[in-house]
Amino acid sequence: MSDASEKDALTRRKFLGASSTALTSATILSASLAGQERSGYNPGSDRSRSDPGPTNPGLDEANPDSNNPVPTDAGGVQTFKYPFSFAHKRLHEGGWSREVTQRELSVATSLAGVDMRLTAGGVRELHWHNAAEWAMMLYGDARITCIDPQGKSFVTDIKEGDLWFFPTGIPHSIQGLAPDGCEFLLVFDDGNFSEYATVLLSDWMAHTPPDVLAKNFGVRQEALANMPKKELFIFQAGVPGPLEEDRRVAAGALGHSPIDFAFRTTEDAPTKRTRSGEVRIVDSSRFKVSTAIAAAIVTVKPGGLRELHWHPNADEWQYFFAGKGRMTVFATGGRARTMDFETGDVGYIQKTLPHYVENTGATDLKFLEMFKSSYYQDLALSEWLAHTPPELVAAHLHLDRATLDALPREKAVIVPD
Repeated sequence: MSDASEKDALTRRKFLGASSTALTSATILSASLAGQERSGYNPGSDRSRSDPGPTNPGLDEANPDSNNPVPTDAGGVQTFKYPFSFAHKRLHEGGWSREVTQRELSVATSLAGVDMRLTAGGVRELHWHNAAEWAMMLYGDARITCIDPQGKSFVTDIKEGDLWFFPTGIPHSIQGLAPDGCEFLLVFDDGNFSEYATVLLSDWMAHTPPDVLAKNFGVRQEALANMPKKELFIFQAGVPGPLEEDRRVAAGALGHSPIDFAFRTTEDAPTKRTRSGEVRIVDSSRFKVSTAIAAAIVTVKPGGLRELHWHPNADEWQYFFAGKGRMTVFATGGRARTMDFETGDVGYIQKTLPHYVENTGATDLKFLEMFKSSYYQDLALSEWLAHTPPELVAAHLHLDRATLDALPREKAVIVPD
């Protein structure tokens, strides 16, 4: 065999095996970097993928994407998945919260998320953030309150699927309604954001001298003796009364805010629907107050695919709230990594990196695409190729004319169309 032929045989194919990358101290997976494959080597054979040493069978079974990566994966791509189930749950009388920030998912620099549960009557106390808050109701019903920059009040009830948005510095509250309170997802436009770092009414009062509070409120100091001495964060209270009465009392002499801080998705038609699913794009063009965060609410039916695409304007923060899926992220330098997602998982794709999301389960896959931007933007592989001279595409991909003509002529979003 000539030197050239021998070199060809040895370098014809490469297999990248496992190299550990921790998600956190609770590590759920490992993936990608190991030696060169011999000619005729089958990465899918039982012998080649066996792991006779110490292992965690439960985690290996739950993460086949890392335990037995697909042959098209290559190189070291940073971990882009973290399950909320691994996040510390902060328990209170009245509910709980848990968060996934850049501390848990290091690649997620632009957005962070909080999963919160409130009982019927449970209150996320009056507070504000130094980050904007976008939210989606996942279960049940809640009453939200805030005041706008002119001091006018906004009070409304939110049901499953509805959204709200509070800009930076806008004080607000959330309270669970009967019969069973609520659970919701909060997304903040700062990857390092934490629910532990908010301005809380109770905390502010506890750290202000009592005589100053009395002077500020025009009351006797003794009347403030029962104020909390530390933050409440989440606490149990009675279920609130009729909405209209709360709205009337809160409005006072100023009246109601003209700004709608809520968006009701059930009253909104899908932006795009195919036989394989649908997408609702919600950005500042439709949800006027949401100037810092844009979203797409995606449903992919079994066997469907959120088509190959990328986002030129912002990183993508994902939350999977139903079903099972698989995503490959393609990075620069010929690198790619595939990961499996289930309900409760957070995903993250850096700006401009191509990816897809495939439904690998037997039920609808539902997830959020979130962006630190006032507007939603994506580009699809199909629309790129359709608007490039066909001879140039054929020269790149070695396609015959019949195959080239069969390629989609426009962006479908969810395929098959």
